Amino acid sequence: MNVDKIMIALEKRNPNQTEYLQAVRDVLESIEDVYNENARFENASIIERLIEPDRILSFKVPWLDDEGRVQINHGYRIQYNNAIGPYKGGLRFHPSVNLSILKFLGFEQTLKNSLTTLPMGGAMGGADFDPKGKSQSELMRFCQSFMLEMWRIIGPDTDVPAGDIGVGSKEVGYLFGMYKKLSGSHNGVFTGKGVASSGSLIRSESSGYGAVYFVNEMLRNTSDSICGKRVAISGFGNVSWGVAKKAVALGAKVVTISGPDGYIYDKDGLDERKVDYMLELRSSNEDIVKPYSYEFEDAEFHPGAKPWEVKCDIAFPCATENELDINDARALIRNGCTCVCEGANMPCTSEAIDLLQTHKVLFAPGKAANAGGVATSGLEMTQNAMKISWSEEEVDTRLQRIMHDIHTLCATYGTREDGYVDYVKGANIAGFLKIANAMLEQGIV
Repeated sequence: MNVDKIMIALEKRNPNQTEYLQAVRDVLESIEDVYNENARFENASIIERLIEPDRILSFKVPWLDDEGRVQINHGYRIQYNNAIGPYKGGLRFHPSVNLSILKFLGFEQTLKNSLTTLPMGGAMGGADFDPKGKSQSELMRFCQSFMLEMWRIIGPDTDVPAGDIGVGSKEVGYLFGMYKKLSGSHNGVFTGKGVASSGSLIRSESSGYGAVYFVNEMLRNTSDSICGKRVAISGFGNVSWGVAKKAVALGAKVVTISGPDGYIYDKDGLDERKVDYMLELRSSNEDIVKPYSYEFEDAEFHPGAKPWEVKCDIAFPCATENELDINDARALIRNGCTCVCEGANMPCTSEAIDLLQTHKVLFAPGKAANAGGVATSGLEMTQNAMKISWSEEEVDTRLQRIMHDIHTLCATYGTREDGYVDYVKGANIAGFLKIANAMLEQGIV
């Protein structure tokens, strides 16, 4: 495999798809040596087949707003790879949604799902629809119109969607309800459903919980733990909420959350009441964190800034892709940060990751660290298939085990001679090998 040659051809076929091309290059550079050691991979063109999605469904989504006007959005479903199981991945509703972002997310999801050891392939979808400021009726009408196009290609053994940015349990409920009506079946095809609709307990918190469990495994590998550490978090959605909730429970001091309007610095640290307030902020649909400083008078609001300037031991970027750049990495290193964990998908730029690893900062890539969300989705699929519901304790115990096993895989393939663990390389190799070997077993399909 010649990485530059492959990337030149890929860029020619997919011009201006920056996020997608970045994600592919990062993986190819990690797996190059392992790939070239196995001639069967090259002979079967495994990498050329893996980096392109199996298919892309693109469609218009017409819907009526509350004023009776017809609105049009663009919807997608990208089925990336199903070598190890049915397609599995989220739906994102956000104005920034485009093919580049969804292909990058689908590619990452494929490797992430492989790491969970559960039988799930990779997919992603969504629409350039902005849920912010929409009424419940508008959200419902949009979700129903979206499902009119997508329902034909999904199913419990075919493609199992879930939520992502802009798609929480409420939107999943509307999508699932329309799917049931159109398909005439109640087969649990969506994950991230509400508990009343056969969803799994702790699914909303699971991405954040899993990230904290992964960090604890990293620290345990160096005879340390998260207890007593100062933690900086970006975002205030489900992932950051889950991180804050579990980190506080394990004795860490969480001092920041953030939104598009800036970040909050809480010198006293979040407690259970403040973590619960994050949910209130989220449910307000305003997408801003400034009200936190009104609710808790000792908290400071820093408009238009990012939380990485705050002194911390552990940083959890949990907002969106490429939010933490090389200047932020320099600030974290300068302030003594020893661990950075990606709670979101690819929130750190390639340059930032290189700098952090050069300075031997522990770095957890999103495809490993935030796999707790899709792992719990896999557990929800199992519960639905068995027509049972597990307790919160049982789901959490299984999640901890999965994150432990993911860490073991990453450490196995990523430990250097000097003892430093390159979790990026380890995650990419471990995820790739399982998919590649399955593809070899199944022939050219």
